[in-house]
Amino acid sequence: MTGALKDIRVLDLSRVLAGPVCTQILGDLGADIIKIEKPGEGDDTRYWGPPFLKDKDGNDTSESAYYLSANRNKKSVAIDIKTEEGQEIIHKLLEKSDVLIQNFKKGGLEKYGLGYEQIKEKHPHIVYCSITGFGQTGPLSTEPGYDYLAQAMGGLMAITGEPDGEPMKAGVALSDFITGLYATIGILSALHARKENSKGQLVDLALLDCTLSSLTNLAQYYLTSGSAAPRMGNAHSTIVPYHTFKASDGFIVLAIGNDGQFKKFCDFSGHPEWAEDEKFSTNKARVLNRGDLIPLIKEKIIGETSAHWIDGLRKVDVPCGPVNTIDKVFEMEQIHAREMQIKMDHSASPEPLKLVGNPLKLSDTPTEYKNAPPVLGQHTEEVLKDLLGQSDEEVLELKKSGVIGA
Repeated sequence: MTGALKDIRVLDLSRVLAGPVCTQILGDLGADIIKIEKPGEGDDTRYWGPPFLKDKDGNDTSESAYYLSANRNKKSVAIDIKTEEGQEIIHKLLEKSDVLIQNFKKGGLEKYGLGYEQIKEKHPHIVYCSITGFGQTGPLSTEPGYDYLAQAMGGLMAITGEPDGEPMKAGVALSDFITGLYATIGILSALHARKENSKGQLVDLALLDCTLSSLTNLAQYYLTSGSAAPRMGNAHSTIVPYHTFKASDGFIVLAIGNDGQFKKFCDFSGHPEWAEDEKFSTNKARVLNRGDLIPLIKEKIIGETSAHWIDGLRKVDVPCGPVNTIDKVFEMEQIHAREMQIKMDHSASPEPLKLVGNPLKLSDTPTEYKNAPPVLGQHTEEVLKDLLGQSDEEVLELKKSGVIGA
């Protein structure tokens, strides 16, 4: 790898999504990611399907779409960390690493000698990233954490869904994903700070904290007003019109962010009088009178095709776009121009594996795609021999004793 993080090695003890999202980003940026997995089982998400990757005979492999989405540019090493020998290997790898990331429950790794204070004592240079549901402090710190719980407890579900409907989770594991992004930021910050004193530190991430931070303006809505923001469905609590509308052949989104754009929309729509009406002329007025304005816009938009509105409004610089299904997203020329769909060769697949590309576009140290998501234990021997200098005999003995995957 020749990316921006080519001199960084990460020991990845995380599973499922938040941690793997973080380490995939670091791997795309050039870091050497060693993914530690339990022999014979591996990351839970390997089995979260269907769908699964198909082999040359069209049969399901043990590589689920879920797992494939967050595990490229990693080496899979199958080690049983419950054994003393496995723990010794982890410590040897830490001597040659910069970062350890894990998402065990609070206290879960201490019994294996791999808790933060234990690692800090033996390997003070290590940046230690812990991802849990509720963090290392507070009354809930020992509770298990899951994305669904974080979305519910962190307020995200309460603001998602139709106003008179049930609270609704996001369509993806958004709390996990956001936590993965914050973990990446925290690790890079700690690595930068380490340049001054050669010391690592604890990066403590909680799904609940990261979910709350994602509420941004709606969390501040409450802190400023003392009232919880209402659930708005596809509308916006403080911007109008910022809404989904049905055209004659499908749905579109209007994202009008200022009064000038609203005037251009009204002119294009053939209703310049809307922009002159004191009930609608400013965003503040439109928010207060959305119940009068939105039905007028709905009645107008449904009379024309999506293309009429999207093409016409783009020409006058009014934000407007289609509500795409995922298949339509991957058909977009823009997506291909930005290399947001990539292909990688995979040992279990006769065809190149299609994956979502990394959105980071760096001019001098671009992201790289070197290793497809590994099969369980694929790089165990390679890492033990090449990085730790262990002999064929030593590796064979570790296999026989069950310390590493066969």
